[in-house]
Amino acid sequence: MELDKKFKVLCLHGFRTSGSFLKKQISKWNPSIFQQFDMVFPDGIFPAGGKSEIEGIFPPPYFEWFQFNKDFTEYTNLDECISYLCDYMVKNGPFDGLLGFSQGATLSALLIGYQAQGKVLNDHPPIKFMVSIAGSKFRDPSICNVAYKDPIKVKSVHFIGEKDWLKVPSEELAAAFEDPVITRHPQGHTVPRLDEASVKQLSEWSSSILEDIKNADDVAKASNVEKPSEGNTVAESGENLVEQIAA
Repeated sequence: MELDKKFKVLCLHGFRTSGSFLKKQISKWNPSIFQQFDMVFPDGIFPAGGKSEIEGIFPPPYFEWFQFNKDFTEYTNLDECISYLCDYMVKNGPFDGLLGFSQGATLSALLIGYQAQGKVLNDHPPIKFMVSIAGSKFRDPSICNVAYKDPIKVKSVHFIGEKDWLKVPSEELAAAFEDPVITRHPQGHTVPRLDEASVKQLSEWSSSILEDIKNADDVAKASNVEKPSEGNTVAESGENLVEQIAA
């Protein structure tokens, strides 16, 4: 694996914020954690349809990925959003992993669950990992029965805030993954600052991701080398036949 190779991560921001804001939020973290990754921060497909909680904190414009009702059981423009992101990933990828905050994390898990069930991204390599910050599960049964039908078998780390109003939904999302890594913090609904232990945990986790990708690349290369081409197989068969006749 080339030392300078970067692995792409699609980073999806929260409701009525922006890709630039999520990039600023993640910049609090030790840069060594994702130094081997190319982090891509697109803006949501729709302009914010109402007041943003970051007005006065970070400059506009603000965006949202889709809309929803108060109970988060009905969604507007979700299918359009999924189609947009799938097209974006194919055209700008491939992406090795997803990172999301709040609405972006909820959406990221949905894409991975849908891909595992063959519903979307059939023309994109399997997503290998996910970082969820304050994410949650969708509540519509027609979505849940597909996206979370089976444990989602990608490496995942879930940041869950003790004071986050989405603490319980975040735990439910983590439970939808196979062997999730859970990092708890005392803060609320935010991208948390990481203490020394969390930096170590996340660095080790990202290193394991890189090792998995390297091993998978090595296996793929070995398979290509060992597999004879159709032309060689025909030629070898012909040579064997000649040898048998001569004998």
